[in-house]
Amino acid sequence: MKKEWFFDRFCGEQLVVYAEDGKIIEVGVESEKDGDLLGNIYKGRVSNVVAGMQAAFISCGLERNCYLPLDENAFSQFSKYDGESGSKGTLSLQEGDEILVQVEKLPRGTKGAKVTTALSFVGKTLIYLPKTEFLGISRKIVEEGERARLLQDVDRLRKEGEGFIVRTAAASATKRTLKMEAEYLRKVYCSVLEDAKDAPVGALLYRDLDLPVKVMRDSLGDDVNHIYVGDRELYEKLKTLTRLRRDVGEKKISLCPNDRSMFDRFGLDEQILALASPRVKMEKGAYLVINRTEAMTVIDVNTGKFTGDSDLESTVYETNLLAAREIALQVRLRNISGIIAVDFIDMTQEEHRTAVTEELQKWLLQDRAKCRVQPMTDLCVTLFTRKRTNNELLSFLLKPCPHCTREGYVLSDNYMAMRIRTDILNCFGSGYNAVIIELNRSLMEYILKNKIFSIEMNNAWKDKRVYLIPHTTFHEEQYTVRGDNSQVLTLPDNAQILY
Repeated sequence: MKKEWFFDRFCGEQLVVYAEDGKIIEVGVESEKDGDLLGNIYKGRVSNVVAGMQAAFISCGLERNCYLPLDENAFSQFSKYDGESGSKGTLSLQEGDEILVQVEKLPRGTKGAKVTTALSFVGKTLIYLPKTEFLGISRKIVEEGERARLLQDVDRLRKEGEGFIVRTAAASATKRTLKMEAEYLRKVYCSVLEDAKDAPVGALLYRDLDLPVKVMRDSLGDDVNHIYVGDRELYEKLKTLTRLRRDVGEKKISLCPNDRSMFDRFGLDEQILALASPRVKMEKGAYLVINRTEAMTVIDVNTGKFTGDSDLESTVYETNLLAAREIALQVRLRNISGIIAVDFIDMTQEEHRTAVTEELQKWLLQDRAKCRVQPMTDLCVTLFTRKRTNNELLSFLLKPCPHCTREGYVLSDNYMAMRIRTDILNCFGSGYNAVIIELNRSLMEYILKNKIFSIEMNNAWKDKRVYLIPHTTFHEEQYTVRGDNSQVLTLPDNAQILY
C-alpha cells in the first residue's frame, strides 16, 4: 500500500491530506491567522458561576465565554491511556477570579469552548501534566517489559504533584531522551507562569504547534512512502524537521512545481469537493446521507440501486456492513465529532445487528480520535461519540446560504478561492500570461479585501496579470476562468486587476 502525505498553504489556510493508494483517508485544515484553539492556554477571568450547572464561565478573550466544569475530573481527558485513576475534585471559584485555562474542546455553533485548569504540554514522547498526579502510558505500547521500563523511568522524573503520559512514540526511547523532553516541557510551563504574572486577561500564553508541525510530530513514521509539499516556505520548514527525525528521511520529501495545483496534479481536488456533499456513494449503488444538526450528526443508510443476489434480509445486512466501514471513514475524513446517530436499514436477525455494530467498532479503531459505540437498538439505530480533535472540515468547505434564511449551505468563500486558484495555476501552466476571472461580486470583494492571493502575487505570479470581473447575477458558486495572451485586452469598465 502506498502511503502519502500532502502539505500546502494558500488563501490563508494550511491544508494537510493523507492518502492511501491515491484515496484520501484524512484531511486537516487550519487558518494561518487564527490557528487551532485546541490546547491553547489563556489567562482568564471568571465572568459568572452557575451553581445549578456546577460550572463557571470564563472570559478568555475569545468570541464567546468558555465553559469550565467545577467538578471537572482531570483524569477523564486522559482516559485513552492506561494509568493510575484519580478522584474528582471540585473547583472553588468566585466571580472576578483570574485563572489559567486550556482549551479542551473547540467552540461549536453558539457554544463557547470547553476549558480545563488541568494544563498539559505535549511533546514527541511525553505529555507533561504540571498540576495532575497521573502516570499513564499509550495502549499501543503492548510489550509488557517495555511498558514497565518506560513507566519506571518516567516515574523517576516526576516531582511532587506532577504527572506524565508516555506516548506511543516513546517506544524504545532511552532514559536520556525522556529526561531531556521532561526538562524541556517543564521549562515551557515555567515560562507560561512567568508570562502570566503581568499578562492582561484574555492573553494567549501558550499555543501548540501549527497543523503541519503537529502532523510531523504525531502522525508520520517510517511507513510513509513520500511527502509532497506545494509551498516553498513550508517545504523548507518541513525539510528541516525531517532532518531531526530518524524515521522520516529527507529523501522522502519533495517540493511540487508551482505550475499547477498540487491537489489537482494528484487527483485529490475532486475527492475534497465530494466531502462537501451530504450524499456519499458506496459500492453496488448504495449510499449514505450525512446531515448536521445543532445537537448531533445524523447518518441515514440507503440501499439505493443495490438489489442483492438473494433475499431482502441478506441484501440489507450486506448494505449495512458496507455502510459501517464507510461511516468510519467519513467521520474521520470530515472530522465529525460529538454525538453521531446512524439509522441503519432495518434487520430482523439479532446476529446481523450485532455483526454490524462490531464492524463499525472495528473500523473506528483505526481512528486516532477516541470513539465510543453504543449497542444497536431494535429500530436499528446506533449512537456513537467521537472526540473532537480539530475543526470539522465542513467549516472550511461550507458557509450558511444567504438565500434560504441561512438554514442551508453553499461552498465557503475560502474554498471557492482555492478552486479559483487551481484554475489560475492551470492557465499559467498552459502558457498564458494573463487570466480573466468572472465571478460573484461578493466573492470578488472577499478576495480583494482579504488579499487572498497576496503570497502568489508577490512570488510565482509577480510577472503575470490576473483580472477580476464582478457579476451581481452570478450565484456564490458560479465563476469562469480563462487565459489570454493578447497584447491588448478588451475588458469591461468594472474589471479590476488583482493587486
